[in-house]
Amino acid sequence: MADGGSSDRTREIVSEYSRKDKRVVLIDNPDKFQSFALNRILEVAEGELFLRADGHCIYDKDYVKESVKASVKSRAINVGGTQRYIAKNRTQAGIAISSKNFFGNGGAKYMDETFEGYADTVFLGCFRTEELKKIGGFSEVNRTNEDAEVNLRIRQKLNGKIYVSPKIKTWYYPRSNFRGLLKQYFRYGRGRFITNKMHDGDIPYRSKAPFYFISFMLLYGMVDFLLPNKQLGAIYVFSAIILLVLFESIRFSFEKREYFNIDIWNGSKNNAPGPLSNALFCFIALLVMNGAHFLGYLVQIIKNLFKDKLVW
Repeated sequence: MADGGSSDRTREIVSEYSRKDKRVVLIDNPDKFQSFALNRILEVAEGELFLRADGHCIYDKDYVKESVKASVKSRAINVGGTQRYIAKNRTQAGIAISSKNFFGNGGAKYMDETFEGYADTVFLGCFRTEELKKIGGFSEVNRTNEDAEVNLRIRQKLNGKIYVSPKIKTWYYPRSNFRGLLKQYFRYGRGRFITNKMHDGDIPYRSKAPFYFISFMLLYGMVDFLLPNKQLGAIYVFSAIILLVLFESIRFSFEKREYFNIDIWNGSKNNAPGPLSNALFCFIALLVMNGAHFLGYLVQIIKNLFKDKLVW
């Protein structure tokens, strides 16, 4: 267990377990970020498999068992499950729905709870320890997006496979408010620019799409503003895009209403939001996610223009 300075009882609880079972070890992570924590654990890891389990998640009782089975079956260097979501308030519910939509995940295979097969990355992961050590573990330049970056190196340097199994079940708690979501996706945007820069642009297009699309729309709007009589009709195009996202939020929330009630909602059944409520919060979440991703990507571009190497 790597801890970056928890202010709750995490360290005390882990220490209690450690006294009962010497296999439980508490490792300090003064650098706080995940990539540093994972590498500190990797340094002392002795097992054949390196199975990652982060906070903010709930794990199925057979998470370890199914991870090992998928690793043996697929012979992949890394296996993992599809990213599932759990929500207790309306904001979390909207974020969960939006993350399952194409506009929120760009078609990532590990976001489809029914998908099984090879993909470019997975949620969390069960790695072959020796192979993970061969490529130097996790990138400490990446404070986010370290999971996608390490899977990219597995494919590039080891010609390795990444495998997704829907039987490996984990439920992730999204941010409980939009301010937290904005900060999260701002960091995601920065992390994805760094990964893109490190690998000469060889990352999935979905990781760059928000930046390129919003940049194009802003340029289009500026050109239209400078033209006499607004000849390009940017205001109509922008309005149509917003309406498309709103319509898709409504359609998708109704499509996923049964799945939402069974697999996502974990609050009071009496206060469970309906499809229209989910659609509104999904719509806002999609705008925040893509906008914050764009801003983070842009800020990291500007920062690196004035530096000789990648920096946060």
